Amino acid sequence: MPLVGLVGKANVGKSTFFSAATLKPVDIAAFPFTTIKPNRGVAYLRASCVCREFNVQDNPVNSACVERTRLVPVELIDCPGLIRGAHLGKGLGNQFLDEVRKADALIVVCDAAGASDENGQPCDPGTHDPLEDIEIFESEFDQWLLGLIKKDWEKLSRISEASGKKISESLEEKLSGLAITGEHMAHALGKTNLDPYKPTTWDSEDLSRFAVELRKASKPMIVAANKADQKIAEDNVKRLSEAGYRVVPTSAEAELTLRRASGAGIIKYRPGDRAFELLKPDVLTAGQRRGLELVKERVLERWGSTGIQEALHTAFFSLLDTILVYPVEDAEKLTDHAGRVLPDVFLVKKGMSAREFAGLIHADLKESFIYAVDARTKRRLGEDYMVQNNDILQIVAAKARK
Repeated sequence: MPLVGLVGKANVGKSTFFSAATLKPVDIAAFPFTTIKPNRGVAYLRASCVCREFNVQDNPVNSACVERTRLVPVELIDCPGLIRGAHLGKGLGNQFLDEVRKADALIVVCDAAGASDENGQPCDPGTHDPLEDIEIFESEFDQWLLGLIKKDWEKLSRISEASGKKISESLEEKLSGLAITGEHMAHALGKTNLDPYKPTTWDSEDLSRFAVELRKASKPMIVAANKADQKIAEDNVKRLSEAGYRVVPTSAEAELTLRRASGAGIIKYRPGDRAFELLKPDVLTAGQRRGLELVKERVLERWGSTGIQEALHTAFFSLLDTILVYPVEDAEKLTDHAGRVLPDVFLVKKGMSAREFAGLIHADLKESFIYAVDARTKRRLGEDYMVQNNDILQIVAAKARK
């Protein structure tokens, strides 16, 4: 399962975002370093289920289908906040960077209201520039990654050059714990126009440029402009976008309020909805009623949603370029071996072959793959067929027929 990390400066609402997305209780407070250890939890992506197309009643096992909407589980990690100097071990720097290295993509949460300073201490709204929040993260990660690359660089580059191998081959092995692949290396080399066969000619500036491009390739990111319910945040959301960042305005507090009210049966609301329906107005206090009115006015009507679900969808579907594929054992009935209709859905990388998809289900299916069957057309598909979004596939393999 792909892993997305919630990162950023302390006290910008990362833990509230995490709790709103996963409904997992975590410590939330308006001061730095409330999150000391990383929190892991499961959030859900929303997608129109193919059961609607086939007009069948599905029986999901590892996901849920609510009103013809499939809820696809994904994993989030809430990393401790960082401050300037994290790559030198300041604050919780070492722990932060050690956790974020495992993520495949990042949601960088910033305080769009400018109500927390560089160190995460509360300040008057509008007095801090949220652009600095993003720049701090990028700078700290880049310097940390550069430090890893520079370690034993002279020896590594000499050996690589003498053997006639690309330096990326040696670095890929060295940086394997950071989920950095040869594809990421190739992208960074292409962006910097550095000669992979002559690494001894690279100077300090070359190494710095390479580290930046490697971070961009291996840890793609979006910005969650949090606290967007505050009026002053609007200008900052625009400024962040104009600076070239991919930005989603969010209000984690509003989402958490709505999800808790929904869980209590007070309102009807699903994550990502543009509005909510009040079901039990009589049980609300005047303060609670006003709170829901403010969520409606300052968040839903202003931005169209709380932004939490949009941020998740952007991270998983867009940054990680993933699609949904439904495996079945009977292409005619759309069932598994137990007769369950559309029992599962896989979140997979776009461009994956049918054989590779079979391997996600079971190693034996990949090893003895014969062909796949498209449940819509009933066509046989070869091992090189690239799976498409919302495909429903039956895998036919030698070992599976024993």
